[in-house]
Amino acid sequence: MYVCVQVEVTEKNPGGYLSAAEIPLPRLYIFMAGVFFIIAMVWVYTLYSVFKIHWLMAALAFTKSISLVFHSINYHFINTEGHPIEGWAVMYYITHLLKGALLFITLALIGTGWAFVKYILSDKEKKIFMIVIPLQVLANVAYIIIESTEEGSSEYALWKEVLFLVDLICCGAILFPVIWSVYSAMNLEKLKLFRHYYVMIVCYIYFTRIIAILLKVTVPFQWQWCYEFLVEVSTLIFFVLTGYKFRPASNNPYLQLPLDEEDVEMDEVVTESGMLEGISKVKKTSNGRERQK
Repeated sequence: MYVCVQVEVTEKNPGGYLSAAEIPLPRLYIFMAGVFFIIAMVWVYTLYSVFKIHWLMAALAFTKSISLVFHSINYHFINTEGHPIEGWAVMYYITHLLKGALLFITLALIGTGWAFVKYILSDKEKKIFMIVIPLQVLANVAYIIIESTEEGSSEYALWKEVLFLVDLICCGAILFPVIWSVYSAMNLEKLKLFRHYYVMIVCYIYFTRIIAILLKVTVPFQWQWCYEFLVEVSTLIFFVLTGYKFRPASNNPYLQLPLDEEDVEMDEVVTESGMLEGISKVKKTSNGRERQK
């Protein structure tokens, strides 16, 4: 006599299928999406005399907001249905990929001074993009595999290490253009701004890739959602500080910097005798203004 027994076990919390550490995530993501959308609208409202990089920064903020919306929807269906809806998951992965690529491209372009100080990238700066962009694609592939793989599988551990390593390489690579700009800066204001930007990037990378992860493994399980909260808040602060430092304002020292090192020279006096005494050479700077002593 044979007996066939089929048992179906459903593991579910009272509030849904998400674990205690993930229950707040849908609300967190949709809230942060709203915040990023607001700062994106404020940023667009302030754009009046701008460079192309300013529109790229606006596109990054909007893409970040949309990515968080799809991330929240994806977690909502996981919580209610027990599994992600394929269409929403694909939309989230696409926007997540665009957001990551835009982030690193924007940071590298700002670090090189593109569109602010110069319009042509050097060969070594182009190589940075040729390295970072494919690595970002690989990092997002690893992220998608991690999201769709069980934690106990061997593939999960492998791709998690790949993601961590590639992400650190990308973060390190975007620092090189900033370092090159610091070393080549002839103007004191330009030097200070590049140094501040370098410190901002280092602090952002250090906090989101190291400090936040350490907090995640030390706090109780039900509070591990705070890791995502800290990462999103630090990203928001980084976006706001970057936008403030490189805003399209007439009194921004970065936007008043000359294109060539020759423009850094002080006005030279043509003559100090006779009828031309007190007349100085007139120089036209990169922003079209004339300087006369």
